[in-house]
Formats: sequence, structure tokens, C-alpha cells
Amino acid sequence: MFHSLLIGMAGGMRALSPLAAVSIAANRGALPADNGAPPFLGHPLVVAGTVALAAGELLGDKLPSSPDRIIAPGLAARAITGAITGMALAPREQRYTGALLGAAGALAAAYLTFNARMAAMRDHGQTTTGVVEDAVMLGATAWVVADASHASTRALEDTSPRRLPPPPRALGAP
Repeated sequence: MFHSLLIGMAGGMRALSPLAAVSIAANRGALPADNGAPPFLGHPLVVAGTVALAAGELLGDKLPSSPDRIIAPGLAARAITGAITGMALAPREQRYTGALLGAAGALAAAYLTFNARMAAMRDHGQTTTGVVEDAVMLGATAWVVADASHASTRALEDTSPRRLPPPPRALGAP
């Protein structure tokens, strides 16, 4: 469930990049086993659309005319994408809790990162701070999605039956 919260927090910085990363992972079959992802998430058209929208968001964020992330439409987008990505990284039976954690993480991080970026922009400008924020968000997103998949694989290995070693052979036995 921790991954659901973390992916939501990444979505607080950029609404669409974590959704694109989770969509790509769904398409590749790299989401955690028995996840709560909506069935459409890995469809090739959804992958193409989320990647295109995420790229547009990354570019548009550097423009002086881009709106603040804490206005109502920006917060709504972050809550929705945080819920979808949080659900996708949660076990199926806990998908609604994962959705709640993803949305809450996105909303909290939207305010935290907005205030941090505004403070940094006074010294470093919009483009530089945006590029740094993109790098942090993309790195965090990639790590969270990969770790969620690996954690699921490790959990499955831990619950699989273990094979016992063969019994020792007696001396002189063929």
C-alpha cells in the first residue's frame, strides 16, 4: 500500500506522468500480480494517449502561462490520476484503499511541491525549477513502479512451496 501513496505523491508534482508510467507497466505486464488496475489501463491506445498527454504536461509546465497546480481543475486531475495509479499498485482486494491513498498523496504533494517550487523560482526561475522537479518526479515514478512490481514478485516467491533437498545417500550407494 506504501507504493500507492508514493505514486500518488509523484502525481502531485505532475498529474499525467505517473499515469503514463503505470499504463506502460500495465501494457507490459509489469504491474504487481493480482493488482487492482482498471482493465483498460494497459490498452495500447491508453498507453499512447497518456504518454502524449504526459509529454505535453512536461513541456507546458515550463510556460509562464501555465496555471498553478493547486487550482480546482489541477487538483481534480491529480486526485483522479492518483486514485487510478494508487489502485493499480495495490492488491486487488485493497484497490479502493490504494485509490484513496493515491488520491490523498497526490493532493498533499500538490500543495507541498507547489510551495517548494514557488520558493525556488525566486532564485532559479521557472524553467530550471521545472526541469529539476521533472527529474525528481520521473525518477521517483520509475522507482515506485519498478519496486512495486519487484515487491510483488518477492512476495509470491516467499509464499511458493519450497522444494526440500534430496535425502543424503548412504555411503557406497550408487
